[in-house]
Amino acid sequence: MNRRLALVVMCALSLVLLASCLPGDGRATPDTPAGFFIGFWHGMVAPLSLIVQIFRPAIRVYESNNTGFWYDFGFWLALASGTGGGGAAASRRSRRRRV
Repeated sequence: MNRRLALVVMCALSLVLLASCLPGDGRATPDTPAGFFIGFWHGMVAPLSLIVQIFRPAIRVYESNNTGFWYDFGFWLALASGTGGGGAAASRRSRRRRV
């Protein structure tokens, strides 16, 4: 029972930590726009951002104050790598056919 409680507490703390770095938190301004690494992070937490946005509309999936191409590149790179990029599913499919 203690292990289960510790696991629940760790998951809750992890979610709070992730939620503190979501797009729209006010850190990125027109003077200091979000760049590649922030875009990469926002791509990693995009599914969580989508859920949090239901309860806090100020939180967005995508940071509007960004540097342009490099933010977009980081965002989509993280989003694609987090979902397997489509290549993982194609690889599994071709292995099944060979067997």
